[in-house]
Amino acid sequence: MKVVLIRHTHVDVPKGTCYGWTDVPVASTFEQEAITTKKNLEIHLPFDHVYSSPLTRARKLATFCGYPHPETDDRLKEMNMGDWEMQRFDDIEDQGLQRWYDDFMHVSTTNGEGFPQLYDRVASFLDELKKTNYQNVAVFAHGGVLICAGIYAGLFPAEGCFHHLVDCGGLEVIEI
Repeated sequence: MKVVLIRHTHVDVPKGTCYGWTDVPVASTFEQEAITTKKNLEIHLPFDHVYSSPLTRARKLATFCGYPHPETDDRLKEMNMGDWEMQRFDDIEDQGLQRWYDDFMHVSTTNGEGFPQLYDRVASFLDELKKTNYQNVAVFAHGGVLICAGIYAGLFPAEGCFHHLVDCGGLEVIEI
């Protein structure tokens, strides 16, 4: 099965802000970015099924691209940043922050998630998706979800995975 993962467009929050599970607004460049995303999706049409994170930034892009009623799944949310949600990294006064910086692939955010929990959520979604009869699926989601899907599908290893993060509005195609 081909799975086309689409990362949401840019958001309207100050650079350096943690906004994992927070339902933040899209940037003023949304329509311009979304037009490009929609055009890039054309070569992958038609989709048997469309999924989305329940967060507005993903659903809004799905709607713009012609899918106003995607099936939403909480497992497609971005990493839960816990106590750090909506704080700028530079302003966080938490001893856990340095531990997370030193080993973000294994350490959880304070009262939030770590990469292993995010990966397990995404892998669970993809394991379930493999049991369907779909051949071509679209998934509107977040950068962390795309990274996990890329690792899951063997596009790249976990080590250095963030070097493979697609731009906002970009696509990642996997086979599962």
